[in-house]
This record gives sequence, structure tokens and C-alpha cells, in this order.
Amino acid sequence: MGKNSRFLFNLIAPIYGLFYKMQKKRYGMVIDKVTDELNLSLFGRVLDVGCGTGALCSAFYEKGLSVTGIDTAEKMLMIAKKQPENKAINFFQANVLNQLPFESKSFDISIASYVAHGLQKNERNQMYAEMSRVTKSKVIIYDYNQKRSLLTSIIEWLERGDYFRFIKEAEVEMKNCASEMNECFSEVKVVDVDSKAAWYICTPI
Repeated sequence: MGKNSRFLFNLIAPIYGLFYKMQKKRYGMVIDKVTDELNLSLFGRVLDVGCGTGALCSAFYEKGLSVTGIDTAEKMLMIAKKQPENKAINFFQANVLNQLPFESKSFDISIASYVAHGLQKNERNQMYAEMSRVTKSKVIIYDYNQKRSLLTSIIEWLERGDYFRFIKEAEVEMKNCASEMNECFSEVKVVDVDSKAAWYICTPI
């Protein structure tokens, strides 16, 4: 989530905007699918880390939650704010790799959708720790599982990121996360939400 990443996501924001409605529909279906694992009616406030164009935020809002979305890319946030159904959602420009402008345990749930695999391991640990700090009940890392497509593998190999180590070690990495000698999570549960993606549902310390 450095300057290069911010520049890239600002550049491609209009393309992401074209898929907003499709993404929102898919996110709504995923949320419905995991109801048995995570009953959203028990929670009030949710933070979406790396919210992009706000599709996931909007899906959560329609489930009755109070939603806050953060992203480093201002053009992504501009698209999110322009959606008429998102007027009641709070959007901020912020970076989870720095201390977020929220008090500890401000949110019942926090979620990062397809953010973790694009970070380096030390950055992921920073993200896990900060999400744990601001969250009371559950931290959700929504990302690929090990059943990725060949095309995804090729793209991620070309991008030269840390994708393959993340996919191989995701659950163990989250269980072993520590910040200032304190663990980030007391429990990590993996729930496959479709054939190639999972919710890593973590209980913050």
C-alpha cells in the first residue's frame, strides 16, 4: 500500500467502477452464504479495509450494518462516494499500514477483501495487528484459497508479489501474527466462500 500501489489503483479506478454493480451482487451472495458462520445481525459497525469503489461496503450496508470504508486511492473513493446508495457510508482516505484514525475496538467487524495477497509478509502482519486493534469481535481476511485458477497464478507470478507465500501459509501466518510480542488473534477459522476464495475469520485479542 505504498506510493506505487496507490498510483496503480488510482489509474485503474475507472475500470473497477465499471464492475461495481456486479461486484456488489457477488459480495451480497457471499455474505448470505456465510450467515451460518457469521450472523451479521449480531453486529453493528463494520470497517472495510481497502474498500476500493465501495461495492462490499454497500453490500454490508444493505444487510443493516453501519459501514466505514478506507482506501489509499482517492479516485477509488470518489467512485464509491458517487454511488447514490452509499450516502450513509463513511469513506476515508487512510492506510492500514499506518495507525488508523480510530480508537481501539471501534468496530465490531473489520474486513479486508483481496488486500492481503498483494502485500509483503511484514506488511500483512502490520495489517493484521492494526485490524485486531480496532476490532472487537471478528477480523475477516477475504482472499484467495489454494484452488486458484491458472490465469490467476500467471498474473500473480508476473506481478512478482508475495502471493504464492501468502496462499501457502495464510492460516498459519495469521495464527502466528504478533505485534509488540502480543498475538493478533486467538483463533483463525477458514471458510471457503466459493471454489477459489475463502474468508479467514479471525478472533482479535
